Amino acid sequence: QVQLVESGGGSVQAGGSLRLSCAASGRTFSSYAMGWFRQAPRKEREFVAAISWSGGNTYYADSVKGRFTISRDNARNTVYLQMNSLKPEDTAVYYCAADSSPIFPAATMTEYDYWGQGTQVTVSS
Repeated sequence: QVQLVESGGGSVQAGGSLRLSCAASGRTFSSYAMGWFRQAPRKEREFVAAISWSGGNTYYADSVKGRFTISRDNARNTVYLQMNSLKPEDTAVYYCAADSSPIFPAATMTEYDYWGQGTQVTVSS
């Protein structure tokens, strides 16, 4: 089992920055690719970013390329999402997830095995 806990959400004005953290516990964290998803009110959960087991490969949704950066520190069992130049349309609950499949990148919800509880990000105009 892998347990994931997100933190770092909050309210920020457009153009600002936030850094989300996802602390993981459980077996073989370094064996999982990790992803970030987000879900806005009345919207389906959508892919944001993913990072490979080693951290050497990353993949981003087109909507966040150039603004968001995913990273991981396996020694700390933590994955991060640095969000810069935030826009109101980035407002959502952000979830981290763990992917045990051997294929990277994985950008669909069904490819992820474990999920955190989510953290709210609100970006005002």
